[in-house]
Amino acid sequence: MKEASRLERGIGMDEIQKILVVEDEERIRKLLKMYLEREGYEMEEAEDGDQGLELALENDYTLIILDLMLPGKDGMEICKAVRAKKSTPIIMLTAKGEEANRVEGFEVGADDYIVKPFSPREVVLRIKALLRRSSTAPLPTAGAKTKDILEFEHLFIDNDAHRVLAEGVEVGLTPKEYELLYFLASAPDKVFDREQLLKEVWQYEFFGDLRTVDTHVKRLREKLNKVSKGAGKMIVTVWGVGYKFEVAEK
Repeated sequence: MKEASRLERGIGMDEIQKILVVEDEERIRKLLKMYLEREGYEMEEAEDGDQGLELALENDYTLIILDLMLPGKDGMEICKAVRAKKSTPIIMLTAKGEEANRVEGFEVGADDYIVKPFSPREVVLRIKALLRRSSTAPLPTAGAKTKDILEFEHLFIDNDAHRVLAEGVEVGLTPKEYELLYFLASAPDKVFDREQLLKEVWQYEFFGDLRTVDTHVKRLREKLNKVSKGAGKMIVTVWGVGYKFEVAEK
């Protein structure tokens, strides 16, 4: 039945997107499984943090849905450990809706945050929005012309390969960090306020949680600065407004 459904949707067996759900509530896992498989995704599940971390590190998933409160290792620990090795998109799922929890989740590398109780349809929409521009394209073959490249004094962005080089050294970014950098760099010296960035980069409303942008900008700068101070300085804060990608005049 699953294979027939995928074929009806035009999804080849080599194109199946596999999602890991780490959640201790069986009812929620079953609900997500039903909706995800209906959309053509394949789902693997873990009911505690230790099992979830093991699966996340040993396998390559298209996306991970990660509950915050888990037996064994909690969601924050898992997210931090995964981020140290992989850039797999991560959606945090939790009953805690306070802003501090959301910001903490983003600080350890989560790309999105959904608060329980939730609509399964909302989860599917969030997954699609996150994957829409975060899937990594294959590196161009020798001799092929890369069409979508942004090149600056300290920074080189190959959008066809989702690859960022600072002073010739590759910088490992999460999907959302990459999207944020590419969006800003696509319009040099243009100032974007936080609401615009939430709408354009995250593609849906965050209900006033503007610190989401600040957290991602901070992490992006830190990663660029580790490789190139010049590249890090290109992400500029415009106080009282938002952020811009600044290109020095030659």
